[in-house]
Amino acid sequence: MPTILISGAAFGLGRAFLNAYANEKSNTIIAIDKENVQPSEYQQHAATVQSHIVDVTSEASINSLATLLSETPIDLFIHSVGIRGLVPAVENAQPESVAAAETLHVMDLSTLMHTFQVNAAAAFLLTRSLLPNLKQAHNAKVVIMSSRMGSIGHNTTGSAYAYRASKAALNSIIKSFSIDVPEVVFVLCHPGRVESKLVKYKEE
Repeated sequence: MPTILISGAAFGLGRAFLNAYANEKSNTIIAIDKENVQPSEYQQHAATVQSHIVDVTSEASINSLATLLSETPIDLFIHSVGIRGLVPAVENAQPESVAAAETLHVMDLSTLMHTFQVNAAAAFLLTRSLLPNLKQAHNAKVVIMSSRMGSIGHNTTGSAYAYRASKAALNSIIKSFSIDVPEVVFVLCHPGRVESKLVKYKEE
């Protein structure tokens, strides 16, 4: 019976992964997010689902999860936590213009640091804390939701300072994991454009 841990399981891609894997009776799913993962979509499914509230920007919260799961082998870890890195004041004033909230002129230190914390540091801390669980499983896999916007070579339009830089950092972190922990398979994914809570404005 494979055990799958999904971060960011309350919304967006994480929620979609949760609902998909919950269809398989043989799966045990550990769903984590900063707020409770409501069971409405998956409660009729066959899988066993555990929900835990975890703040992935808090080492204490991550360590508490690691202690709770210390004897649990994890076969697959899907990390789908992320933010766009928009300057809040500009995003609130111009919600229909994502680009306006991430330009050279408006970007600030607070937004940069918070975006790095959520998009890069959280992935490092959570993945590292789960290594003992992953090593307990046979041929464990880690799948990280990244973005092609983290590619330096792909950046031909500029802007998106916090998001691009944080995803580049994330890519580098996971590359190092793949070298340092060869017994675990690490995969970085560019899921494409997805309708989620990444930004407030939804295009028609």
